[in-house]
Amino acid sequence: MRSLPHFCRGQVVRGFGRGSKDLGIPTANFPESVVDNLPADISTGIYYGWARVDNGDIHKMVMSIGWNPYYKNTKKSMETHVIHTFEEDFYGQMLSVAMVGYIRPERGFNSLDELIAAIHSDIEEAKIKLDLPEHLKLKEHHFFKTSVSTTANQICNGHRL
Repeated sequence: MRSLPHFCRGQVVRGFGRGSKDLGIPTANFPESVVDNLPADISTGIYYGWARVDNGDIHKMVMSIGWNPYYKNTKKSMETHVIHTFEEDFYGQMLSVAMVGYIRPERGFNSLDELIAAIHSDIEEAKIKLDLPEHLKLKEHHFFKTSVSTTANQICNGHRL
């Protein structure tokens, strides 16, 4: 995928409400405007990278892009699981992500337990891959260095945020 790494930023919006409730794996959802502006060569599937909420610390993340076949969604989404325990929800805050690699295509599952096991496997794979030097350096990218409030009109990967 030529577009990786891909940097994007958007306000966290309410999703389908399944991440924490059904899966025990909270996710932060990007608004449709961010999803609709993904480059054409970023296919559906599971990605890994770095994430920052507002001006906080930078953490490892995994992201699902697509229609979540298990749930048969009709709306494409970008759901980010930041690999960190937060004290509270952060709806309305700015989420900045650097998608640096691809794990697998999205696929259907026969059971909720099978889906949860796959997500946990994706998380473990992301943790390992993000420790590689070529991915660690992206944690220090200038995209994460500037304050979210000063970058509201900044263009990332060709799209005005």
